[in-house]
Amino acid sequence: MKRLNVLLAFLAVCLFTYAYEERAMLEKVATLEQVREALVMNQDWIPYPKAYADRAGWTDFFGETREEIIRNGEKYLGYEWKVMKTSYYLAFERDGNRVKMETPLFDNNRAFSSLFAAEMAEGKGRFMDDIIDGVVFYCEMTSWALSAHLKGLSRLGRSIPYEQENVVELFQGNISQMLSWTYYYLRGEMDKVSPTIAKRLRNELQKRELDAYMARDDYWWMGWNVPKGQPVNNWNPWCNYNAITCFMLLENDRDKLAKAVYKTMLSVDKYLNWVTADGACEEGPSYWGAANGMLLDYLDGLQKITGGKVSLFDQKLIKDLGEYIVYSNVGNGWAVNFADASARSGGDPLLIYRYGVAVDSEMMKRFAADVKSRTTMKFTDWTTPSRTFEAVRHLKSLNREEGGFTAPAGIWYPDTEFFYKSMDNRFLAAKGGHNNESHNHNDVGSFAYYVNTIPVLIDAGVGVYSAKTFSKERYTIWTMQSQYHNLPSINGVMEHEGANYRSANVKADSKKGFFSLDIAGAYPAEAKVKTWNRSYQLHKSGLRIQDKFELEEVVAPNVVNFMTWGKVDITTPGQVKIETQGQQVVLTYDPQQFTAEKETVPLNDRNLSAVWGKEIYRIILTAKHQSLKGNYRFDVTKG
Repeated sequence: MKRLNVLLAFLAVCLFTYAYEERAMLEKVATLEQVREALVMNQDWIPYPKAYADRAGWTDFFGETREEIIRNGEKYLGYEWKVMKTSYYLAFERDGNRVKMETPLFDNNRAFSSLFAAEMAEGKGRFMDDIIDGVVFYCEMTSWALSAHLKGLSRLGRSIPYEQENVVELFQGNISQMLSWTYYYLRGEMDKVSPTIAKRLRNELQKRELDAYMARDDYWWMGWNVPKGQPVNNWNPWCNYNAITCFMLLENDRDKLAKAVYKTMLSVDKYLNWVTADGACEEGPSYWGAANGMLLDYLDGLQKITGGKVSLFDQKLIKDLGEYIVYSNVGNGWAVNFADASARSGGDPLLIYRYGVAVDSEMMKRFAADVKSRTTMKFTDWTTPSRTFEAVRHLKSLNREEGGFTAPAGIWYPDTEFFYKSMDNRFLAAKGGHNNESHNHNDVGSFAYYVNTIPVLIDAGVGVYSAKTFSKERYTIWTMQSQYHNLPSINGVMEHEGANYRSANVKADSKKGFFSLDIAGAYPAEAKVKTWNRSYQLHKSGLRIQDKFELEEVVAPNVVNFMTWGKVDITTPGQVKIETQGQQVVLTYDPQQFTAEKETVPLNDRNLSAVWGKEIYRIILTAKHQSLKGNYRFDVTKG
């Protein structure tokens, strides 16, 4: 009977983890024929000046941003286009280094997008020679895809480009979109130099994006050929957004355009089937712009090309997916950062505002105004012209937006099992879930704690991506391991990766600031744990953490870990004094139960050090006594 119950529990976990809701949200709105009839043809959907030659229109459109955009473009006059050598691509295969190839490509993309925007703003032809140099440079490249993505998506399984295969992925799509806008607006200017330039560009776009997208249904990100247990993540709206934009700008055959638009709809439906019904973004707030922000861009494009007849902006789920970015805000540029997200992710105010306008969310619009009030606005950070144009288009209305944003007191996401609660200038974020989430860390049951918006007990985040980050060796990286999160090592054993390693008996009370769960199921069999019930109680004096456990067997001492970036003093038994950015707290524990030590974790990774500085610290509380059952209590109070 016990064996049957275990089997049923296992199946329930699998179903919960892998099941998705067959919403078919876009398919229900319109058929292929209805899309065909609704199409706005010949680029009449564009809400900006229709022609490059409309100088009065562009001057008015760019408004206060015009001079900034022109000055930024001037930095790239005479730009030397950087070549991605074959050895740069091979670096990913040889030692996992993806930055060697990506850095020069991203530099080129930044230069080209800046030159294009500057020419559109100024309109004197001053940037055209550099733009044409860039167009020809891109046309001569074998592929616009990243080495890391070629390795995973190319049929050859290599990180070097292959001239007979056009892989469709995130950054290849970004370049395709950037060059599609260039072709649409500047082909006449290029023709003045030589009619072969724009013609070559149009052929390359047809081959590398339009034909390549329509030829394949088997990319995992499209949603029809997903490996078991792998969710359809932010790649889906991102790639489909790039694709639909290119078709909208380049394809003027109604039947071909309808088929392409409808294919993107069916594919994005797969993403919308996978997102949790609670609206949380399991990849974290710094991924929101590349996930739900890209969904906004896609749905906005779809609404434009169909004259508003195909739209999901009135759907509650779409609104919830947007408002997640507000609830994950802690304040002053800090945000909840589970998984691969960064703790420094205040958000793009214009992207947030656009989403708020689309779904009629006053909370998002006011939050965007709040973020803008403490952000130095730049209109030179995008390499996708659609975002640049839309940001400029919405700036005036954002400037008129009323302030008075009040952060929500908290929220409970029952499907994703995220718990956020603020109380008296303190903020608690804790999570359940499972260890096969997108960009997963082994962190079931972990938490972060903030005082006056400053993170005190932290989630370190993730370093610069490499081949190892997305390989079988992922969990050999310390940032992915549970012992470098605010979690116990039970019998000396860390949590395990995989969808079956998850929480149980989760309870949440947002009003009372209480969250609890059994994290035993997140650990492998060698942890010898029956139950490990952890609870968090946020109260006026601070935070209380309690662990109640029962083990099958005693193998090694339990260890309870806490991560911080503040100054740590463990000289007083029973107290850990932490000072972080002027915030002082004391973590108290029972000195009869634990010995305390501090481990310094050097941060040699630029992504991590940009957030936390040169080092962070792990507070290691090791149990003095071993027992099959026990209770631990930890209090975090003002120092």
